[in-house]
Amino acid sequence: MLKNFIKTVQFNLRAIEKGHHKVTYNGIKAIRSPFDYLIYQMILFKIKPDLVIEIGTNVGGGALYIADILNIIGKGFLHTIDIKNQSDDSLKKHNRIKCFTEGWENYDLKEAENYKKVLVIEDSTHTFENTLAVMKKFAPVVAKDSYLIIEDGIIDRLGMKHEFHGGPLKAINDFLKTNDDFIIDRHWCDFFGKNATFNVNGYLLKVV
Repeated sequence: MLKNFIKTVQFNLRAIEKGHHKVTYNGIKAIRSPFDYLIYQMILFKIKPDLVIEIGTNVGGGALYIADILNIIGKGFLHTIDIKNQSDDSLKKHNRIKCFTEGWENYDLKEAENYKKVLVIEDSTHTFENTLAVMKKFAPVVAKDSYLIIEDGIIDRLGMKHEFHGGPLKAINDFLKTNDDFIIDRHWCDFFGKNATFNVNGYLLKVV
């Protein structure tokens, strides 16, 4: 009986990828890998940021999760950015969330000026061109010893990099060639095993 049970256990990337599209937080769709949700809360408690900038709200389950963690920490605000207003109404009522709905290109970096410790999460279209442009714009506001987190480099392993013109991993590689003030933090990328994260090589620590 035990042998038959063990044979039925299946744990693979495709199954996780399929499941992560069904993840919710507080009843709101929150499309992130369970590995990364755990990593995020550890990073947030370690950094205790004054401001998190999230590019890519979708319906907002992920934003609500981050804001609730900030509530537990007792400090910090979240600026979540998208190209349209499709987020759940609970985001607009949250005391730590400010929604921007005119795209990251129109986000004024002056919005981040009064915050000392800023952490940025890029989770928008995942094309190479867009990801690299986001990184170049927002990298300057990331605080030393904080993070620029690039989501979904896993698309390479899922065989989708061509439709994203190389995707986040290509953008990360290009960005790091000319930005030596950031390094890949292997502690988080390899926390559950070598790049056992959807954010492959995507936890970038600002060291300068």
